[in-house]
Amino acid sequence: MTSQSPPQLTFRAVLLAIILAMILAAANAYLGLFAGLTIATAIPAAVVSMGVLRLLGGGTILENNIVQTGASAGSSIAAGVIFTLPALIILGYWQDFRYSWVMAIAGLGGLLGVLFSVPLRRSMIVEDPLPFPEGKAAAEVLKAGENPGPGLKILGLSAVVGAVVKFAAESGLRLIPDNAVSGGFFGKYLAYMGTNLSPALLGVGYIVGLNVGIVVVSGSIFSYNIAIPLYHMFFLDSDPALAAQLAGQTAVDAANILRAEKIRYMGVGAMLIGGVWTLFSLRNSLLSGVKSGIAAARKGTGAIVAETERDLPMKWMLIALVLFTLPLLGLYQTIVGQWGVSIPMTVIMIVAGFLFVSVSAYLAGLVGSSNNPVSGITIATILFASVVLVLLLGRDSPIGAVAAIMIGAVVCCAAAVGGDNLQDLKAGYIVGATPWKQQLMLGIGAFSCALVMAPVLNLLSAAYGIGPPTAEHPNSLAAPQATLMASVAKGMFGGELPWDMIGAGAVVGALVIAFDGWLKSRGSKFRVPVLAAAIGIYLPLELMVPIFLGGLLAHIVERAHKLKADDEEAKDRIHRPGTLFSAGLITGEALTGILIAIPIVVSGKGDVLALPTAWHFSQWIGLIVLAFVAWLLYRSATKSELAATESGKSA
Repeated sequence: MTSQSPPQLTFRAVLLAIILAMILAAANAYLGLFAGLTIATAIPAAVVSMGVLRLLGGGTILENNIVQTGASAGSSIAAGVIFTLPALIILGYWQDFRYSWVMAIAGLGGLLGVLFSVPLRRSMIVEDPLPFPEGKAAAEVLKAGENPGPGLKILGLSAVVGAVVKFAAESGLRLIPDNAVSGGFFGKYLAYMGTNLSPALLGVGYIVGLNVGIVVVSGSIFSYNIAIPLYHMFFLDSDPALAAQLAGQTAVDAANILRAEKIRYMGVGAMLIGGVWTLFSLRNSLLSGVKSGIAAARKGTGAIVAETERDLPMKWMLIALVLFTLPLLGLYQTIVGQWGVSIPMTVIMIVAGFLFVSVSAYLAGLVGSSNNPVSGITIATILFASVVLVLLLGRDSPIGAVAAIMIGAVVCCAAAVGGDNLQDLKAGYIVGATPWKQQLMLGIGAFSCALVMAPVLNLLSAAYGIGPPTAEHPNSLAAPQATLMASVAKGMFGGELPWDMIGAGAVVGALVIAFDGWLKSRGSKFRVPVLAAAIGIYLPLELMVPIFLGGLLAHIVERAHKLKADDEEAKDRIHRPGTLFSAGLITGEALTGILIAIPIVVSGKGDVLALPTAWHFSQWIGLIVLAFVAWLLYRSATKSELAATESGKSA
């Protein structure tokens, strides 16, 4: 006789998960459009769940696990959408985000991600387990849930801090600038340095850690302090049009123009070679993982399976796969109007979706969802789809780039959700949850997020602008990943791409791969993931500097606690208060950015909240504010009640 498991899929848990998923999806949409990065939301969702359910009479660990599973879809769906669909605005195909289309692409893509990832659970979690660092951390938070009060206190305080700083910045009161930058000409050498003043980016850096922080900022330093000066000194004379564009510009403006027109495409080349290398290096592990997962599912048919081993039934998964695919086939047919093209598009979407969900799940198992290079996966999808569509439609097709983006959008949503699903299932495996209930909850959470994405994106687009700066929106949300996707797709269909820069970036990416292989052969704990380096090359330096500083803070916290370098379990416990503080900074700033957008859209004025110019402070005050936030983060991570509790446990 088996004992009855504690309640999991309760009405209150499902409702709370849906609410949190929608809020966190909106926050991550803003963060992704702003910085090109999203962060995993399972841990802050788990803390909020424990606090709310405690107020409602107490919740079981499995109820809290269900809440964090559903809520974690917020980051996944947001990443899948904002990395791809703004490209349709940038390409001029859409004037705004169409509700039904966004809902179909995000919702059905997310559900496909859940289905495709189910066969991978047994291989990657049970038989040949991968680390899944964020899944383990979420499980630790759930197990320590007897006293969520200190964690909620940290989360609330930091959310207020992030909100206040965002409200004081350029889109709000304009008391402090968004960036502190400086540059100058030394002969023909163009020097540039700067940092964004966003607390959210500081929090992102704390979460991803020092290793990733060093890699991304090194990529940006290479871009701004090596590649841009070299191009300015030796190649500008051979490009009269660009030279005329730079004439009379300040050093800061000249550096940004050179990055936008030329150097960022080196990041594209590095991403392309990195995506191909990632697929090649994981080929054996992925193939064996898929095979063993399917074999295990077949073997389990008709057998008595423990509650903690029950996945969604394979039969119902196949039926759902057909039901979810048919609407996407209809959507593709609406775009191209040719069954001979829309059917191959659907086949590409299914094959690439399953393959890249496997890649995403594997990478989430190694480095966590926050470090999962979904953008590289999407670029590979768009390139592959573009090659096939060029053969079917011709290189001059006006709809080819749009069709490639549509395929990439579904695959991106599926890959993001698939990696997140395995991360959640790892946490559930540790705490004794039922897999099929988690898989169902993640599907519900993913579709719930899809319902709010279009309104949020339309609000942000109207208030701030999305894509390259314009006269109307000089400080637009850069949407760096979507801009990249648009450039790649357009370049494959009659557009122009600086292939020399892309080729140079591919060479740089190959050198990074070789260097990382050398580090691996020496057993070094410090690694140089090529996709992280490529993101650093592609994105502005000022976005990467606070991420590096946040990672440095995380390292200093470890040193303050005198942790051993290989004690990963102790790191998870020690970093919990800092992780919660960081998550609060991100959530508070992002939600405030969305709220500020409302009066901007209603009034039609970007400076509707701005105080008189006499009240505006210099960038030095902004740096002091950022330093104060960094001190608060460090103090929270080392001196808080929660940190003291966890230190005692680790001792």
